[in-house]
Amino acid sequence: MLSKKLHSKHSSDSQVRFDMTEKVMTMGEEEAFKMRAGRKRHSVQLDKRITQQLLQADRRSSNASSTGDSVDSLSSYTGSSSEGEDVNPREKVQKNGKGGTDFCVRNIESAAFGRREIEIAEQEMPGLIALRRRAESDKPLVGAKIIGCTHITAQTAVLMETLSALGATIRWAACNIYSTQNEVAAALAEAGFPIFAWKGETEEDFWWCIDKCINTDGWQPNMILDDGGDATHLMLKRYPAMFNMIKGIVEESVTGVHRLYQLSKSGKLTVPAMNVNDSVTKTKFDNLYSCRESILDALKRTTDVMFGGKQVVVCGYGEVGKGCASALKGLGCSVMVTEIDPICALQACMDGFRVVRLDEVCRQVDILITCSGNKNVVTRTFMDRMKTGCIVCNMGHSNTEIDVGSLRTPDLTWEKVRSQVDHIIWPDGKRIILLAEGRLVNLSCSSVPSFVVSITAGTQALALIELYNAPAGRYKQDVYLLPKKMDEYVASLHLPTFDAHLTELNDEQAKYLGLNKTGPFKPNYYRY
Repeated sequence: MLSKKLHSKHSSDSQVRFDMTEKVMTMGEEEAFKMRAGRKRHSVQLDKRITQQLLQADRRSSNASSTGDSVDSLSSYTGSSSEGEDVNPREKVQKNGKGGTDFCVRNIESAAFGRREIEIAEQEMPGLIALRRRAESDKPLVGAKIIGCTHITAQTAVLMETLSALGATIRWAACNIYSTQNEVAAALAEAGFPIFAWKGETEEDFWWCIDKCINTDGWQPNMILDDGGDATHLMLKRYPAMFNMIKGIVEESVTGVHRLYQLSKSGKLTVPAMNVNDSVTKTKFDNLYSCRESILDALKRTTDVMFGGKQVVVCGYGEVGKGCASALKGLGCSVMVTEIDPICALQACMDGFRVVRLDEVCRQVDILITCSGNKNVVTRTFMDRMKTGCIVCNMGHSNTEIDVGSLRTPDLTWEKVRSQVDHIIWPDGKRIILLAEGRLVNLSCSSVPSFVVSITAGTQALALIELYNAPAGRYKQDVYLLPKKMDEYVASLHLPTFDAHLTELNDEQAKYLGLNKTGPFKPNYYRY
C-alpha cells in the first residue's frame, strides 16, 4: 500500500620566489600572468584554506606525538591511534551560523567542506533521493521524533536530510568512535541538526553523546534508528519509562538484531522492532557488495599492502565474509576461511576456499580479518603465535571479535604508525599491525560506496515510515522483517541508474506462478 502511494507521487609551507636577476618578465608575459591569476583567484584562496587546515593538523599531530611518548608506570602502552585534539569538543563553546548551540562536533568551522562531501554523496545515492522527492509532499514522518545512532558519514547525512524532508525531527549520535567524518558532522550542525559526534571519541564521550540525543528538555523520542543497538540499550537501561513510549525501533546490524532477539526472548522488548539487517536489500548489497570493495580500500589506505601472494584468513563466511574473501581472492591472495556453520563452510569449499581452524594456520598468516559477529574470535594466544608483520583487522560491527584488551599489558608496547594504525610490539621485537583498535575497519579507515548506502538507507527510511504509520495492533512487541514488497520497492528505485528494464508478467504467467503482477515476486522463505 505504501509503495503504491509513493509510486503515484512521482604539505609544504615553502613559497614561490622569482629571482628577478635571472628572469625578467616582458610586459606581455606579465599581463598574461595577471589574467591567469585573476581567473584562478577563487581556487587559490581555497587551496590556501586547505593548506592552513593541513598545517594545523600537522602541528596537532606533532604536539600529540611529543606528549604521547611518556610510558605509563604500570604499562608500556603508549597510546593508540585515535584522533584527538588538545581540547575535547565537550569543553568547547561553538555556535552555528544561526546562533544554535544544540550540537557537539569537532570543529563547526569545517562545515563548508562537509557540505561538499554531502553533495558528492547525493550524486551516488539516486534511490534515496528519488524516495525523498516522491514522498516529500506527503510528509509521512510528520510528528516522528527519531533518535539516530549510526555511522556519521556523508551518506548518513543524505539519509538524515531525507528524514527531515519527510517531516521527522531528529537527534543523532555516532555508533562508532572512529567512523565519524568530522567535516560532515559540522555541516549537519551548521544546517541545524542536533548532532553529537566526532572522530576519536572516548568510551565516556560515546555514551555521553547518545545520552544527549535521548535526554534533553522538551524532547520525547518516539522512534529509534539504531546500528548496533547502543541507543536502544542505553534508553532501556537508563530511561525505561521513555523507552516504553517508543512506537518502533529500526535496527540494521547483525549485533543490534541479535540484541533485539535476546530482549524479545526474555520479554524485555516492550515495543515493535524492524530487523533491517536481514532484509534482502541490506544483507545482499551492503554486507556483500559494499564489503567486497571497502575491505580493499581500508587495507590499502592503512598499510599500502601488496595483496598478490598473501596468506589471508577470513573468520566467518556470512555475507560480509563472502565479500571480503571474494575481493582478496581476485587480487591474488591465498584465502582461507574459518567457520562454525557447516552450511557456510560448505559454501566456502564450493567457492574454492580452504576451510581451516585458526590454530592450524595462525603462524603463517599475513592478513587476518574477522567478520563473524562473535566475541574473542582472535585471542592473545593466537596473536602470540602470529608472525611479525601480520595485519589484524575487523569487518564486523562490534569491537569484541579481536581481544584487544589482552594486548594492553605491561609486556607489550603500542606504537602509533599513522591514524588508526598501531604496531603491537612483543618483547622479542615481533610486531603485528592492528587496524582501528579492532573496530570496524572499513568505516574507521576508509569509506563505503555511496550507492550501496543508498540502498540500505532507503530500506531504513521505509521501515521507519511503516512502523510510524502502522495502525495499532499491526505490530506486536516483537522483531519483524521488512515486508517483501518494500524490499522490492527499494531495489526498483535504483534500477534506472543502470538503465535496467524489468520484464512484466502477463495475466497467464502471473496466474501460473500464483503471483500478483506487481509483486511480491518471491515468498518470504526464498533464499536469494
